[in-house]
Amino acid sequence: MKGVSRSFSLVAPEVDSPLDDFLAEAYLICRVVDNIEDSNQPFPWQQERFAEFGQLLAEPGRAAAILDRWDGLNWGGLSGAEQEMMSSEKGLMLWQIYAAIPEEFRAPIRRWAGEMALGMERSGNPFTSDFFFNHGDVRLPVLESDYDLYCFYVAGTVGRMITELAVTFYDIEEGTARIMTDGSDACGRALQKTNIVKDFAVDLQRRVSYLPGEWQQEIDFAALQLAGVPAPWKKKVLLNVVRELEASVNYVLALPQTAVGYRKAGLLMMLPAFETILLAARRLEKLFTPDHALKISRAQMGRCVLLARKIAYDNGAIFAYAENMAGQIRRELQPISAGVQ
Repeated sequence: MKGVSRSFSLVAPEVDSPLDDFLAEAYLICRVVDNIEDSNQPFPWQQERFAEFGQLLAEPGRAAAILDRWDGLNWGGLSGAEQEMMSSEKGLMLWQIYAAIPEEFRAPIRRWAGEMALGMERSGNPFTSDFFFNHGDVRLPVLESDYDLYCFYVAGTVGRMITELAVTFYDIEEGTARIMTDGSDACGRALQKTNIVKDFAVDLQRRVSYLPGEWQQEIDFAALQLAGVPAPWKKKVLLNVVRELEASVNYVLALPQTAVGYRKAGLLMMLPAFETILLAARRLEKLFTPDHALKISRAQMGRCVLLARKIAYDNGAIFAYAENMAGQIRRELQPISAGVQ
């Protein structure tokens, strides 16, 4: 976990046991899907891997044979830790644990990780995708609605998955469960859009951009060259994330007080996202240039952990934090006049 996600390795231990193990397992299985999408391989190669991933979800007993096949493949574009996840030596245990999870918890992982893989395959298909297109050699969503749809596939599915796990684990009543399910989509979009802004320059190295063409054509696709873009356009991108983050707060507020660990986990995903977007607003001149880099410090992450533990029971404090952070971001962006709609 620490090798592929510093942040989630801090989140999972805050959750009540054994839900912490189920969430960690679910997260790492979703990382396997991410690794297929992020590999520097042509789409037909990825399509084969997505099909094999589906087999792993349905029949984890086949993991040894499939991972043995993966050992002979080139997983270029992945970090060392990410490549290890795809190997028989280090990856087999992941699927053995998945096979041992009780079916009532394995079923949501299977359903939503499978939906994630189908969405990634659909968006990556250069022959049939109806919501991604190529601008030069860079692939990106067509419309803002396609941007939102992609975020659902890669993060909203995770929100639905972990929500179902939590509802089952804490035996949450139907009305609250419905509010959580509805809120999980906004939460997923908020976290994914934060990552899309943060990783914009890194994604370009793979010749992909997730900010929609509908927006990028307003600036003649200058962001794809990291050539610098008008401040009003940057403001538009950031405020879109802020609105999603504000909506995601309702997800945490809906969680029952008895789900203590899960409330802390929800905050530990939300708080760093607010901090990241505030950092982006404060170094606006660097965004979408060769100096585009957004990563909060370990000290900031540590403060998020302490704050999440402190306010986990206090809905008023959670709401006040979100209102304050959104206000700070908007104040940083306030001097920028309109110009790009």
